[in-house]
Amino acid sequence: MTLTILFAAGANRWPLWESPLRRALHQAGIAADLVTEAAPEAVDVMIYAPGGDTPADFTPYTRCKAVLSLWAGVERIVGNQTLTQPLCRMVDPGLTQGMVEYVVGHALRAHLGVDALSQTRWAPKIPPLAAERPVAMLGLGALGAACGEALACLGFPVLGWSRTAKDVPMIECHHGREGLRMVLEQAQIVVTLLPATPATENILNAETLSWLPEGATIINPGRGTLIDDDALLAALDAGRVGSATLDVFRTEPLPQGHPYWAHPRVTVTPHIAADTRPSTAATVIAENVRRLRDGEPLLHCVDRSAGY
Repeated sequence: MTLTILFAAGANRWPLWESPLRRALHQAGIAADLVTEAAPEAVDVMIYAPGGDTPADFTPYTRCKAVLSLWAGVERIVGNQTLTQPLCRMVDPGLTQGMVEYVVGHALRAHLGVDALSQTRWAPKIPPLAAERPVAMLGLGALGAACGEALACLGFPVLGWSRTAKDVPMIECHHGREGLRMVLEQAQIVVTLLPATPATENILNAETLSWLPEGATIINPGRGTLIDDDALLAALDAGRVGSATLDVFRTEPLPQGHPYWAHPRVTVTPHIAADTRPSTAATVIAENVRRLRDGEPLLHCVDRSAGY
């Protein structure tokens, strides 16, 4: 059986994805007609990323059995009432490795005090060992767990927090409001890798930031909505938070006049912490297409009620 697979992820992405997808589908033994245009009623599977030239109404896609997102975050599509097919988010080994490298790099930068090492006078300041620097990992999904385990391998005590109970090797796991306070009260470095949902919006706010030890570092490569920007700026100005490295924002690109750009304790990176890499993600897409063809459970299915 030949499947019609619609690449509905934007014309600008097609040149990057066509060859990796065709190769991965072939290697998986899938007979497929991979196209960028098709009659909606003929589409069996949709590969999707939101954008101006991608579908917003899924009602006409009556034969489509699954929508496979190229993105790890699905907040821009999960609430679409016309999308009744199974929705799978992207959990890609390349994306995960990129996130691990970003988080570990900036955690070590904060831990070693790299930004203060270039001085005009000889004034040695020896940092503590990693074992003396607790890290809070907010979010214990695939990305949070991988980053937490990598930091634990370097000797950092990692305290993990998630909305529901988790058990992750090498990480001391907590959940619930009391668990969040327990984790933040000990954390000298906080990494936020939670999904964007109503329950996680502004999880770092004036109250929760006040729980941190003075001078703690915030690293946010997750979602811009996780942080109350005004509260973080106030905490930075007061010295409650020592520094912040921010990769994601409520408005992107971050407006030129935003206070983050000029703040001496803030490092802005332009949403580069991790990206979906066609070379590795195409294999994930092909595996889900194979599972769909063979009647097996799909990987990384989104729980609509939870929003991720």
